Amino acid sequence: MRKAPGKNRASSVKAKHHSNLTFRMNVLFFAIFLVFSMLIFRLGYMQIVKGEEYVSELERKEEVPVNTSVPRGRMYDRYGRILVDNQPENAITYTKMPSTKTEEMIEIAEKLAQLIEQPTNRVTLRDKQDFWIIKNHDAAYAKVTDKEKKKIRAQENVTESQVNAQIDKLVRERITNEELLQLTEKDMEVLAIFREMVAGYNLSPQIIKSENVSADEFARVSERLTQLPGVNTTTDWKRLKLSSLAILGRTTVPAKGIPKEKLNYYLARDYSRNDRVGESYIEAQYEDLLQGQKSVVKNITNKKGQVVDTVTTFEGKPGNDLVLTLDSELTAATEKIVEEELLQLKARGASSLLDRAFLVMMDPNTGDILSMVGKKIEKNPETGKNEVIDYSYGTFTTAYEAGSAVKAATLLTGYKLGAITPITVIGDEPIWLKGTESKKSVFNQSGYIQMNGLRALEQSSNVYMFKTALLINGTPYSYRMPLILNENTFPKMRNSYAQFGLGVNTGIDLPNEVSGVQGPTGPEHAGKILDLAIGQYDTYTPLQLAQYISTVANGGYRIQPHVVKEVREPSSDGQSLGQLVTEIGPTILNHIDNSSDEINYVKQGLRRVYTGANGTAKRQFGNAPYTAAGKTGTAEVLYYGDLRQHWGQYSLTYTHVGFAPYENPEIAYAVVIPWASTNPRQPFSANSEIARKAVDKYFELKAKYNTEKVTDSNVKQPILPAITKDKIGEDEEE
Repeated sequence: MRKAPGKNRASSVKAKHHSNLTFRMNVLFFAIFLVFSMLIFRLGYMQIVKGEEYVSELERKEEVPVNTSVPRGRMYDRYGRILVDNQPENAITYTKMPSTKTEEMIEIAEKLAQLIEQPTNRVTLRDKQDFWIIKNHDAAYAKVTDKEKKKIRAQENVTESQVNAQIDKLVRERITNEELLQLTEKDMEVLAIFREMVAGYNLSPQIIKSENVSADEFARVSERLTQLPGVNTTTDWKRLKLSSLAILGRTTVPAKGIPKEKLNYYLARDYSRNDRVGESYIEAQYEDLLQGQKSVVKNITNKKGQVVDTVTTFEGKPGNDLVLTLDSELTAATEKIVEEELLQLKARGASSLLDRAFLVMMDPNTGDILSMVGKKIEKNPETGKNEVIDYSYGTFTTAYEAGSAVKAATLLTGYKLGAITPITVIGDEPIWLKGTESKKSVFNQSGYIQMNGLRALEQSSNVYMFKTALLINGTPYSYRMPLILNENTFPKMRNSYAQFGLGVNTGIDLPNEVSGVQGPTGPEHAGKILDLAIGQYDTYTPLQLAQYISTVANGGYRIQPHVVKEVREPSSDGQSLGQLVTEIGPTILNHIDNSSDEINYVKQGLRRVYTGANGTAKRQFGNAPYTAAGKTGTAEVLYYGDLRQHWGQYSLTYTHVGFAPYENPEIAYAVVIPWASTNPRQPFSANSEIARKAVDKYFELKAKYNTEKVTDSNVKQPILPAITKDKIGEDEEE
């Protein structure tokens, strides 16, 4: 029986249709599989490979350090007496949100102008021009024609922002004085507020007014904060110095903010443009420790990315406190000593070039600077009268010829280089080199005196040092000999002096230290090697002289001087210093290449300067109730100070270095009085007088501290009041 042909065809079509449907479904499922695989792969890539990067980016955008006013660290002297403090004062701030418009800010400024009195003295011409443009937008931009705008846009490689900047510049140039005079007194006050509001960053509180905010102003603004979005009333901290000592340094004020030359440096460290920063000396050197940590807030945004709230995640923290090595009472007393002597000298004849004097006292065993005094006479441009100003930074930023004060280094250099020994006897006599005038010692103008190193120091023999330098050169002295200098003689002597700290940076923890000036060393300057040996060629800072004599005093160790003794947490109770963070101990830079016998021999010679029958400082120190040793110096120099019209004039610089007690030194000191006199025959002892009075004061205070139980212990130390009534605000002239 035959099958019906129609039924077979229908079955075949159905099977074919089913097959096509299955194929399409497989393709669809495969495509879905690929899509999901790609999504899973992409999700894995974002989570595993890029996850940390995106989290960091999210945190960077959400958590922002804000410029809250946290107190800088205080400064104390070694006994806990306050030197630099913070003075709280009322402040009004404004915080700009990213979505805030200029019109809204002006409206707030107008409301604030009705509540506070804002000085307008800081408003600049540019501020006035910009404000006039805002208030007269259409009239302002009508000053630039369409043709001019088209010409600006036609320039090659010019961005839209550059185009706008050029147009704005033309607009400002065409605003007339008459148009600016349209700004009323009320407008100017609004402008003075507005310029402060726009000076800060988004989400960073900007101080609108912090000086002389009255209680009424503070209250009026506080009552209306809900009507003044972004405005807040808070406490600002003003830097207050309780000492006129310049090395404490200064900070900028919010009106000035970060200095332009350091702007990028600080901005990269999350500072704001109007932050207070250390501008000089200790404030600048220890900025990282003194600057407090700002608050950190997290921004909460809506779906449009607009900030709707902020949450504080870190409250901020005051800066660390610094305990300095300085004894503020000793410093004040020695400042008075130096100032009085300087004024007395200025009143004498032949003092036309004299304008400054220095004293440095340090612990030769630790490098602690106990007193750093510099005084300078300057004429007040308003009154025309001379005034004495603090010039403590001159102790390490200016250098002078030191004269015979360096002779201990010359002897030890001779010993080290094998030119002489402690038992070497040399005849002091006028010496004559070929083609030069005679060179001699002050006390021996024509005779011949045999002496050893002890007597050479006691009487300050120039000739002993001259002949030592010649022996270092390998050319013993003979009458009328030509001086042919070996090329390594200057370097050998200078390298040896550098081991004491002479002619090199001391390493003081203060900026702008200088190393002094070295004279030329060509063949035509061969004779200057003799001047170098008696301290009348290269220049040294007063601090270098203090480090040098400390090196001799402590047995040959060059210790790095420092002015910061400890770093501490802020005080928790206002009664005692905070917890110790870091104690800065002695740093040994090097040991001189001399034996202890050689060093002790030279120290004996320095002792004879104070006690020997012919000692140059016997009159000042011979009757001292303590043991001490030292060396005086007189340098014949050519003037190179502030009075340029007198450059090259002959003058005398007087110095004195020493240490005490002799057996176990606690202090080393250096006195420098540059260009003290233009009369070589005038008797002079002020250098030794200053040294004696300063050392007397040290031991007087030491006894007083023992009696009163005043201690510089780092375990627990009470906060003590300042010893002076000086109060210098951050915006005041010193």
